[in-house]
Amino acid sequence: MDINEHYLASIKKQMRYYKTIGEKAIEQLEPNQLFIETNEDSNSIATIIKHISGNMLSRWTDFLTTDGEKEWRNRDLEFENQLQTKEELLATWNTGWDCFFQAIDSLLPEQLLQIIYIRNEGQTALDAINRQLAHYPYHIGQIVLYSKQLKNGSWESLSIPKNKSERYNADKFAQEKQIKHFTDAEFKKLNKK
Repeated sequence: MDINEHYLASIKKQMRYYKTIGEKAIEQLEPNQLFIETNEDSNSIATIIKHISGNMLSRWTDFLTTDGEKEWRNRDLEFENQLQTKEELLATWNTGWDCFFQAIDSLLPEQLLQIIYIRNEGQTALDAINRQLAHYPYHIGQIVLYSKQLKNGSWESLSIPKNKSERYNADKFAQEKQIKHFTDAEFKKLNKK
């Protein structure tokens, strides 16, 4: 596997991991909690999801051939939530992720250095992917933090639980050294929840 193939495989794993983190946070909330805004300047989880999906649809539709900021995108409208139910919210979430993964899955390793445009600014496809690798987890982190604040009852940790680092590290160092993607074990842990 060359470096470009390795990079694409790594991106796919990381993004599936962050998608799962977002979903596991959302699962812990009551449906009405997804629509709570604490003040005029904050966004509900539903609004954040609508924005992530809108960004994904714009960036990843015809990724290599059209500007990533599509004329049909209304970014400001993404922050005016019209979603009414958890089902609508999850459908919107999945539509964005499906668009992203279809684009990434169809990308060939030799296309990573192809120039694409976002708002008329040229960059390599690789740089555009890295840009979104920072952008989407940024918003997923908001979803997780907000979910923890809204949760009624005990929070099911999505990473190393508080005061469990020593045990976590002991378990890791008790294993033989191995080469694998960090998300491999994390997916197993998340899917047990």
